[in-house]
Amino acid sequence: MMNNMLAPEAAKTSGHPAAQWLLNNIVTLIFIAFTLFGFFISDNVTLPFFLSELSSRVFRNSFLVLSLIIPVLAGLGLNFGIVIGAMSGQIAVSIVRYFDGGGVSGLLYAFAIAFFVAALCGYLTGLLYNKTRGQEMIASLIVGYFANGIYQFLFLFVVGVIIAVPATHPMIKPDGIGVRMTVDLVPLKAGGLKYALDDMCTMPFVYALLLMAVCIFIFTAARWIINNRRGESYKNSRGQAAANLLLGGAIAAVSLHAIITDSQLMMVRRVPVVTGLMITALCIFTSLITKTKLGQDFRSTGFSQNVSRVSGIDVDRTRIIATVISTVLASWGQIIYLQNMGTLNTYNAHTQIGMFSVASLLVGGASTSKANVKNAIFGTILFNSMFIMSPEIGQSLFGQALLGEYFRTFMVYGVIGLALGLYVWKAAKDAERASMTE
Repeated sequence: MMNNMLAPEAAKTSGHPAAQWLLNNIVTLIFIAFTLFGFFISDNVTLPFFLSELSSRVFRNSFLVLSLIIPVLAGLGLNFGIVIGAMSGQIAVSIVRYFDGGGVSGLLYAFAIAFFVAALCGYLTGLLYNKTRGQEMIASLIVGYFANGIYQFLFLFVVGVIIAVPATHPMIKPDGIGVRMTVDLVPLKAGGLKYALDDMCTMPFVYALLLMAVCIFIFTAARWIINNRRGESYKNSRGQAAANLLLGGAIAAVSLHAIITDSQLMMVRRVPVVTGLMITALCIFTSLITKTKLGQDFRSTGFSQNVSRVSGIDVDRTRIIATVISTVLASWGQIIYLQNMGTLNTYNAHTQIGMFSVASLLVGGASTSKANVKNAIFGTILFNSMFIMSPEIGQSLFGQALLGEYFRTFMVYGVIGLALGLYVWKAAKDAERASMTE
């Protein structure tokens, strides 16, 4: 009787659906409003400039953000420890650069070296997460700082003192001890790693949009046909299909109009096809792995470790595998990032990778317990839109673009704090409602 009396009251506390939706998407809406506000007050940002910068940043950073999804599924939360993967990628790039490797072969060597270094680091990090169960996000922050100390010791002291290197090498400091602060990766045309992936094949931006629209149509039709053949358990969503077709139609219309009229969109920077294919492959891999036995183990472990153990799942092993995969993917993502930048900022390039990637994922609507490919890609687009508009807003409002740079840092830490605060608050509310209905 008491339970029946309390249940309606608990339902009332859940709030109006619109208010609940607003609360769940408040971080995303803030960034959308911020970007639109920037366009409204700034006269210096043209559409071709904005899209060129956004395209470059999205292709540069998406792989890193996508590497965060699997740990979330496995119940490890937001893996700030991908900074260790970033350092592994930088070690690989440094080795290839030291031996004057470049081009496709140098890139493949870098990916291979990063795989082994990151896999070892990921395994050790996974062991640590199993020892700090329930506090993985804090542990990932601390282990990132610890690994950074080892990394700096390696590049500042080991190189040149323990490992003999010639002082005349362009990577090495003049006194022969340590690696320089900034290392030029040398352009691809000169046999280096700079743009080694991006310049393999490029495509005009509007043609890439048109190709994206075609892929949306094909994906929607294929999923509809496959789900129909699978039966009632895979019943199609007409609303989702209609939304996909509407989105694809809008993108196709915009791209075709730009091609026919030779509009400003034709001035947008060309997009790297191979980089885009690698990002697409990772999106497909992340989506498909959830349908495998290992992916189901990830989900089960993320839902309840106790239930998973009772079901016969090796929880510790599953968590370590998730950490290794994330760390390896982050190392490859850092290589993609560095070849696009063209220079290796030896001691600082990795320091903000974890924070920026986590913030991007949260901006896309993810939480510490739920994340998907859509969150990662949408969040990367919105987060980098903020990065582009911040200096312009600072310049337009205060006459100083530098204020926009400070605002970037505020937004990064602010969005992480807001998202985590909302998550804790909603978890407490859910627990309160559950106790009221018992």
